[in-house]
Amino acid sequence: MTKQALGKHILVEFYNCPCEILNDVVRIEKCMLRAAKEAEATIINSAFHHFSPFGVSGVVVIQESHLAIHTWPEYGYVALDIFTCGESVDPWTAYDVLIKDLEAEHGSAMQISRGQLQLLTKQSNVPSQQQILEQRSKHIRNIWFTERGENMSVSFRHSGDVVFREKSKYQKVEVYDTYAYGKMLTIDGLVMCTEKDEHGYHEMITHVPMLTHPNPKNVLVIGGGDGGTIREVTRYKNLEKVTLVEIDQVVIDAAKKHLPTISSAFNHPKLELHVADGIEFVRSAPTGAYDIIIVDSSEPCGPSEGLFTEEFYRNAYNALNDDGILVTQSESPRFNAPVFCEMYDCYKKIFGAHKVHCYLAFIPTYNSGMWSFSFSSKGEIHPLQNFKEEQYNELVRNNDLQYYNKEIHQAAFALPNFVRKMLKISP
Repeated sequence: MTKQALGKHILVEFYNCPCEILNDVVRIEKCMLRAAKEAEATIINSAFHHFSPFGVSGVVVIQESHLAIHTWPEYGYVALDIFTCGESVDPWTAYDVLIKDLEAEHGSAMQISRGQLQLLTKQSNVPSQQQILEQRSKHIRNIWFTERGENMSVSFRHSGDVVFREKSKYQKVEVYDTYAYGKMLTIDGLVMCTEKDEHGYHEMITHVPMLTHPNPKNVLVIGGGDGGTIREVTRYKNLEKVTLVEIDQVVIDAAKKHLPTISSAFNHPKLELHVADGIEFVRSAPTGAYDIIIVDSSEPCGPSEGLFTEEFYRNAYNALNDDGILVTQSESPRFNAPVFCEMYDCYKKIFGAHKVHCYLAFIPTYNSGMWSFSFSSKGEIHPLQNFKEEQYNELVRNNDLQYYNKEIHQAAFALPNFVRKMLKISP
């Protein structure tokens, strides 16, 4: 039979596919690559993106054209585009593979002939098919994780294989191996930390209060199951005990197995670990028990939602001794402005406005890159006026800190004008 067109283009729809399959970018990529191979296509490149909380888009570029996909997991729906040139690749083979691998209940497809030869004139001076085949490229994978907010997103290219994935009774915990930032821990599709830039977060949430309190011996950390905050706390020789309360054992397991430089303090002799609800732990804590409480929580949703309430902060206030300091991650003034403002109003109500201070760090893997921490003092300790130079010198002499230094400590409290306005700080 004489060839009538340059290519076959199949537009495909699949229905009632399992949500968990359609939201798994790694599995989707593997299904698409298998479909291309079974159709005897020559794979050149693949690029896939996961969109938090739902959806995957991707394309497999083949020597003979492409396979493209977008999924709507919440509807169990898939839209596919399979385009092949020449006679060597059968797009219907790819269709058969994908309807099975994506576990669709049913599908529909429409074939279009592309480039009808009776309407075309072949140009001269173009490479032969053999020359093109000799220039085949090695298959390059472009697989992306995307944390998508309501109005902004941040994306990371990773190896294409999920290093760790487990759904606990609280949340979905994953570790990806990214090209730019090393191993990355995510919870429910939100970036928690990466190997390359975690120091900015963990050093700033820890050393600001530790180098301000006159003698921090007993420290409580709520959350922080990756271990980065307790790693920083245990750098201090005068520390007697640090208590870590993490609700999810799966987070601890993932960090210990795949983030060893972050989780290195889990075997420290001064650590007391509780796999428990931090809200209940603080509620039942003895009055005046702690010198410093650090709330290293994730976003105000899921099991962390209760860590953003007035009741929790009042209980934390009661658990501090007379010179106690409460430090929390307090969201981004750019990314989550309403929660940011509400938190500081709450702190001021409990501690007094003149005892609450905001400071900033710059963490590129968090949406907006600008992140805030709150410093609330039960007594009269001031984060700048009570800085301990001698203890600081000992800290930097014995430890290779990556982000924190005394100049950063001072500068972090110099807030941009728009943040001062948000917090109603007078000039």
